[in-house]
Amino acid sequence: MSADTRTDAGLPIRMLHDRVLVRQDGGEGERRSSAGIVIPATATIGRRLSWAVAVGVGPNVRSIVVGDRVLFDPDDRSEVELHGKEYVLLRERDVHAVAANRVESDGTGLYL
Repeated sequence: MSADTRTDAGLPIRMLHDRVLVRQDGGEGERRSSAGIVIPATATIGRRLSWAVAVGVGPNVRSIVVGDRVLFDPDDRSEVELHGKEYVLLRERDVHAVAANRVESDGTGLYL
């Protein structure tokens, strides 16, 4: 499988090593709870993790493929802008969880 990918703007990108390029799902502004309560962006309780969609993965990434939703800490990220769109560059080890139909419950996810 090739590590080449194209961003939404069509720019070819080759991710290196264990890097994952993601696009965040939503803004960092206000959000709603499951009950419909509006939570302002200024309300912070502890560290809040963010979801994003993987749009590119490096050749050494083992647990993530393009299209997976990943959970990561927004404080530990590097942002990049490509053709006016914001992306986040992560290492695979900085991803806390992967949400995809292909994920099996018997895998350990440990690094050897």
